[in-house]
Amino acid sequence: MYEKKLPVNLDCGLHLFLQVVQGKWKINLLWAIHSGIKRPGELQRKIPNATRRVLDVQLGQLIEHGLINKVVFDQLPLKVEYELTGLGESLIPVIAVTAQWGEDHRNELEKISTFYKPG
Repeated sequence: MYEKKLPVNLDCGLHLFLQVVQGKWKINLLWAIHSGIKRPGELQRKIPNATRRVLDVQLGQLIEHGLINKVVFDQLPLKVEYELTGLGESLIPVIAVTAQWGEDHRNELEKISTFYKPG
């Protein structure tokens, strides 16, 4: 597994926050799970630009950070679902406010964004 070269600054809440949510798809995964999407295949369909491997790695990191739980059902075929923990649920209002900020400033952000391509 990748080891960071610089230590995380644990004296700053913002750095702690970024430590657990930083990752291309983590916030999308949290929001999707909150919205009722629980199964790995459903998550893959909801976030089609992410590879299954990347989603699996980021789901594992979210589990390590205590934001989600993985529930494995003892049946054949194997059934796996993800659910938010209390800590994960506490992030949902933060994600919602962040999404609303993006919507509120869409025009300005689209003008300066290097990744936005109208479609």
